[in-house]
Amino acid sequence: MHSVAPREDFPVLQRRMQGGEALVYLDSGATSQKPQVVIDAVDRQELHHNGAVKRGSHQLAAESTEAYEGARASVARFVGADTDEIVWTKNSTEALNLVAYAFDDISRGRGESVIRGGRKHAEKLRRAQERMTLREGDNIVITRAEHHANLIPWQELCLRTGAELRWFELTEDGRIDVDRGIADGIVDERTKVVAYAHVANVTGVVAPVARIVELARGVGAVVVMDACPSVPHMP
Repeated sequence: MHSVAPREDFPVLQRRMQGGEALVYLDSGATSQKPQVVIDAVDRQELHHNGAVKRGSHQLAAESTEAYEGARASVARFVGADTDEIVWTKNSTEALNLVAYAFDDISRGRGESVIRGGRKHAEKLRRAQERMTLREGDNIVITRAEHHANLIPWQELCLRTGAELRWFELTEDGRIDVDRGIADGIVDERTKVVAYAHVANVTGVVAPVARIVELARGVGAVVVMDACPSVPHMP
């Protein structure tokens, strides 16, 4: 898309609503509209290339696999990651649940199902298992501004493991109150996860990423950041 008038890239935005008003769509946090370039790409795939990704030796399967992995490489370049660090999920809800369940599996001694590598990576596996094992007395820290997708999985994980769920409170204008969190000591040596949204889905408030990450890394906690609302719009 290179349009100087981005609305023109979205077919649905050309329609009129009741009363003849132009459509102004503000519900992308639930379901986003597709620009024509995305619709065309899906059409091309379904009409001309559809095949089983990584499950066949015929031409359509090869073309589909190439497109699938090409998309992974594009996303990796966009976010500054390696291709083997990109995992496809349906949405942030599924992704956050997968992360929480990975902690649950490892905490229950099922780490091999989450981290593979055998003898070659035995030490890496051991360190990851220790870092991701939750015990009674450990804690997970989130914020009061979280979407349910970044709240309920951690609540359930705490119930299953005996860990404590802690919160960054909010200031009067809805910002994450890191100073109060520091004063209250909510991030400590027993913190295993610090999870938060880069941009709050209701208010649009931007999280103080650098300060939160510094706190988490200072105690060896895993940082889980929901960047779905921000990654298309912010560096």
